[in-house]
Amino acid sequence: MTNKTRIKLPENPAVGDVIEIRALINHVMETGNRKDAAGQVIPRNIVKSLTVTFASIPVFSAEFGPGISSNPFVAFYMRVPGPGEFVFTWEDDDGHTTIERTPLNVA
Repeated sequence: MTNKTRIKLPENPAVGDVIEIRALINHVMETGNRKDAAGQVIPRNIVKSLTVTFASIPVFSAEFGPGISSNPFVAFYMRVPGPGEFVFTWEDDDGHTTIERTPLNVA
């Protein structure tokens, strides 16, 4: 399963600025409570975790439960230490991992 992720970073922040990082992953998020047309329970498949690193240093992590909505959106703040690359790693119940890499350009 390929999940499309959208990541929004500010353009050219300066070192020391506090910036907001926004991310949204497109994921169906089956709760395990619905049934298909044949009456069979559709297995639970939710995004269960997100880990974000910047320059190989963990800067954000979250664990999600069955109450999370489809296409989960997260936002967090961090102080810019310098240029580098964000790595967003999303994991779901089916064992699929989606990894997105986004560079941060510093003015």
